[in-house]
Amino acid sequence: MTQGVVSLSPTRLALRRLRRNRIAMAGAAVVALFALAGIAGPWLSSYHHNDQDPDGRHQPPSGRHLLGTDDLGRDVLSRVLYGARISLAVGLAATAVSLVIGVAYGAIAGYVGGRLGNAMMRLVDVLYGLPYMLFVILIMMYVEQSLIALFVALGAVQWLTMARIVRGQMLSLKEKDYVEAARAVGAGSFRIIFVHLVPNLIGPVIVYATLNVPAVMLQEAFLSFLGLGVRDPVPSWGTLVRDGAAAMETYWWLMAFPGVAFSATLLGLNFLGDGLRDALDPHMAR
Repeated sequence: MTQGVVSLSPTRLALRRLRRNRIAMAGAAVVALFALAGIAGPWLSSYHHNDQDPDGRHQPPSGRHLLGTDDLGRDVLSRVLYGARISLAVGLAATAVSLVIGVAYGAIAGYVGGRLGNAMMRLVDVLYGLPYMLFVILIMMYVEQSLIALFVALGAVQWLTMARIVRGQMLSLKEKDYVEAARAVGAGSFRIIFVHLVPNLIGPVIVYATLNVPAVMLQEAFLSFLGLGVRDPVPSWGTLVRDGAAAMETYWWLMAFPGVAFSATLLGLNFLGDGLRDALDPHMAR
């Protein structure tokens, strides 16, 4: 029995530890549920998310509209389901942009080291001291508002922490024997960094990505409150919460249902991220 456990690869051992973490698996199930609901939204609701019914405005939850209707008579359920698609897409796409920039920048800074590497990280320190959300707001004010612009704007300010994490890992990995062997056979710096070293950073990268998605989703919601996020009539959870907050005292369902979906997904992502961090931590191995 002991021999079978020892023969497992580090990846399989990490997956085993993750599966034993009930809170992390519950978080993963919640995230998967809302992701599937967003994808299958058109088939789960009888109404299109932008169908308006002037005679059915502000209807409370009922058999006809399970989550009620908004001020234009649009079905809240269909808009919450479609909002799941938009909010998760913003979180995932912006995180992907930040990972591409942060991993590349941190890997290069850690590998080259010396004055150049230190100068690159001092730039990161300077950018850390600036109000990055102000940059996002400026970008969204001076470019045509679209989902692509939102992806780029949020991702372009989220890479700093990833660069620090990757640079720290790279400083230790570049001294490994397999790196010396790669140099001995004539491998160039680009190949060593992105073929031999970066794949060994997949653990910290995955953990950071999982924890970064909810942060990006919150920032999208903040921008939507300011009118700089997703534009009407496309719904996201941020815009739905914004619209619901304006009429919360009278029409509670406009705020409650998008808020519950948003909060549950954020908690699920955070629980999953914590579970991945514990599962990939070698000190957690038995």
